[in-house]
Amino acid sequence: SNKNATKHTNNFLFYHIVYTKKKKMVGKRIQPHVILVPYPSQGHINPILQFAKRLASKGVKSTIATTKYTVNSINSPNISVEPISDGFDEGGFTQAQNTDVFLKSFKENGSRTLSRILTKYENSTHPISCIVYDAFLPWALDVAKKHGIYGASFFTNSAMVCAVFAHIHHGTFSLPVKIEENEPLLLPGLPCLYPNDVPGFIREPESYPAYLAMKMSQFSNLENADWIFDNTFQELEGEIARGISKFWPAKLIGPMVPSSYLDGRIENDKGYGASLWKPLSEECLNWLKTKPKQSVIYISFGSMVSLTPKQMEEIAYALIGSNMNFLWVVRDTEKCKLPKGFRESTKGKGLIVSWCNQLETLANQAIGCFVTHCGWNSTLEGLSLGVPMVAMPQFSDQMTDAKFIDEIWEIGVRPKLDEMLGIVKREELLFCLKGVMIGEKSYEIRRNATKLRNLAKKTVSEGGSSDKTINEFVYSLNLAC
Repeated sequence: SNKNATKHTNNFLFYHIVYTKKKKMVGKRIQPHVILVPYPSQGHINPILQFAKRLASKGVKSTIATTKYTVNSINSPNISVEPISDGFDEGGFTQAQNTDVFLKSFKENGSRTLSRILTKYENSTHPISCIVYDAFLPWALDVAKKHGIYGASFFTNSAMVCAVFAHIHHGTFSLPVKIEENEPLLLPGLPCLYPNDVPGFIREPESYPAYLAMKMSQFSNLENADWIFDNTFQELEGEIARGISKFWPAKLIGPMVPSSYLDGRIENDKGYGASLWKPLSEECLNWLKTKPKQSVIYISFGSMVSLTPKQMEEIAYALIGSNMNFLWVVRDTEKCKLPKGFRESTKGKGLIVSWCNQLETLANQAIGCFVTHCGWNSTLEGLSLGVPMVAMPQFSDQMTDAKFIDEIWEIGVRPKLDEMLGIVKREELLFCLKGVMIGEKSYEIRRNATKLRNLAKKTVSEGGSSDKTINEFVYSLNLAC
């Protein structure tokens, strides 16, 4: 809008004058420098680090500022790393053991230590001109404004999920929301949402109060941000983003997946460059080499989800019943939930590992489908690599992502929950596995998955919609220098 354009122009003029006077570098071109601040968990570090690599490939000096507990997990060429404090430097969130305590401490200590980094670079040859911060950390925008530099919010969820919370923030509906099967939640410009499609705490906000507060805090000062970015892309969710642009004018710059799996324009970019766990890639890949093309079911529920023993049992017996090859990621703390004798009964057919490199695994030709919890990063990875999915959401935004995998994009199926037990039973999962792997519908699902993979590749390639948007951001940073 003209109003937003005027605001952006005025902001640019103000910052340009302040910046050039402060540095006494009028007329001298310097390299733009962006500092990126992720929320310190794997699912938030990965996409922001990938954005840093995209910026670096376009001539922007990029520095990741992450907590002292996670700083050593980041190792990526051309990306600098600076430590900030969350107040729990020895163990991070695990040391805090309370979400409210952790977030309060992170705001206080993070603001102070991030400010020190900005001051450190102020009189250097690479002064920082913008903070790109995880939307979970709105205090980073206050730090940016205090230092007279740009601030850009980075959302790590789908546009659909962000739209729902933007509507809550702006009072379109209030919590708790009551959704009936015959009267779904209807929001302007968005697909209708039934009870199983919305994050659980929207219906029961008292169930996860700290997490809900963190989600809502993303919008607390968003009107002051110079840019809003989201890890999705126009061809996937452009219509949804346009429908919510009045409340949430985001620029779509995803998918933030390593370049080697998409456009290949960043040399040797085969991984995110950050890992809080040691992957077992070699074991997985050597095993996959022995399996035929598209014959393996890959099962992973991410780093946070803990399934009930009953759900683990149902998955195990569905795999036995399928008589198909499978690679199942089960954390060491979860292995006690596997049925007795399961490993022995599936020897030769199945491999159980505590962790593996998911991107390399999904890219392997032996993989036929991906049984996933539908976290947004996992969803984008499966989509970007054209792998059909079996959607088994467990928590929060995963419910909405699962709806899109099944109903909107039609790149997978979503097993129905048993109403009494609240889990997916073996018969239902077996039906879905066969449907995606060998059934008549599998051909259509695979065609749709291939189509979206090609669109994901196109959008980050030269001239694609996400690439253009990132170029516009870089151009603005260069103007300010």
